[in-house]
Amino acid sequence: MSEKKLSKKQLLLLSSLIFGMFFGAGNLIFPVQLGQTAGHNWLPATLGFLVTGCLVPFLAMLAVSLTNSKSISDVAAPVAPWFGTLVLVVVHFTIGPLFGTPRTAATAFSMGVAPFVPAAYQQLAMLVFSAVFFSLAYFLTVKQSNLMKWIGKYLNPLFLVLLVLLLVLALVLPMGDLNQHTAAAYQSHAGFQGILDGYNTMDGLALLAFSVTAVYAVRNMGFEGHSVSKVLAKAGLLSIFWEALLYLALVLLGVSSLGKFSTAANGGTAFSQIVTHYTGNLGVLVTGVIVTLAVFTTAMGLFGSFAQDLHRAFPKVAYVWWLRVIAVGSFVTANAGLTNIVKWSVPVLMLLYPYALALISLGVLNKWVNQSPYLYRSVVAFVTVPAFLDALASSPLVSVSFVNNLVTGYHQYFPMAADGFGWVVPALVGAAFGLAWQLVAKRKTADSVEEETVLQEEMV
Repeated sequence: MSEKKLSKKQLLLLSSLIFGMFFGAGNLIFPVQLGQTAGHNWLPATLGFLVTGCLVPFLAMLAVSLTNSKSISDVAAPVAPWFGTLVLVVVHFTIGPLFGTPRTAATAFSMGVAPFVPAAYQQLAMLVFSAVFFSLAYFLTVKQSNLMKWIGKYLNPLFLVLLVLLLVLALVLPMGDLNQHTAAAYQSHAGFQGILDGYNTMDGLALLAFSVTAVYAVRNMGFEGHSVSKVLAKAGLLSIFWEALLYLALVLLGVSSLGKFSTAANGGTAFSQIVTHYTGNLGVLVTGVIVTLAVFTTAMGLFGSFAQDLHRAFPKVAYVWWLRVIAVGSFVTANAGLTNIVKWSVPVLMLLYPYALALISLGVLNKWVNQSPYLYRSVVAFVTVPAFLDALASSPLVSVSFVNNLVTGYHQYFPMAADGFGWVVPALVGAAFGLAWQLVAKRKTADSVEEETVLQEEMV
């Protein structure tokens, strides 16, 4: 039986679906912010950003496919069923009410409303805006409205067209050259800092949670078995190619903007300033409305996936109650402001990404790992301590004397720890230990089987 071939139309449809899963509020604001802070070191910083902003989400999608997972809990389940449930809860709260969904409203407000509101009324305006934003998201998700599909079909492409026009304007009429001031974090090891900045998109975590959608889409096209992963690889590579080009253009936009503006408090403010420079207040208004609608669809998607997955994990709590949790939680967090949301998300992401990257790596290597509980448990155990230390190092607790001494020692004695990657070597050690553990376990099993066979023969 010949293998079903992927048509060009199917490839474009899948690539569009995957691109839509990638693209959200963070994908717009963080490359611009990276450009403003990296300055003339934009190239290594961008290459690092593309690793966690494009490559890791792509690998996450493949990991879900190659392990035949039906949810993110399945990806982590080889460690233990309870661990799979814990990962599902933590990831959904991170990309949901704690950071992800609040960021959609905060970005929309920063770009579409804040430029027209006097400074004295900003907090009140955000309170009202976020209340309306999340109330509508809740109501339309409960009613399972088709608005999200309509907006996604028409307004997301319109937003991308406007964005491309802005980027072309910036290319023809640059605000400044690319030889701009570099912030302290990018003056050395800019590539490593770019990788860490890519964590902020949360795409590595999100794609672990949402990739099942792409997998089912491929299967509904009639592909089965290994063909699913091959099709996802082709569509995913096309998608991340365009995503990478968009990131590169946004980074360069951020760098050149330093010719006119100082570094903004966050990427949303920076992008708003750039739009104002090229198009005036009318352009800010139009872009703000379209961005608001675009991130609104993202919020609705996050609302739905949060409630569905957590209801599936805890069926005694109704779907609608989980929707209320994310709606209220997002409203509260959003009013902390975009800058604070980004700042407080950093230690959480520094904690979660080592686990996510370890699970993604094991999933991609599933042909050899075969979801071995020995390997999974060993790698996760070895990653745990450096992951918590990385989180402490980027949290306000680092100002406490005891914590500071602990982090200083960690940075001194763990390879790459000072750059935020102290978990890498322990993960490799954990993999080696897991392999040894598996070999010993197999030998013991073989010996016990052999002993039982001998006993049975003696009895005969």
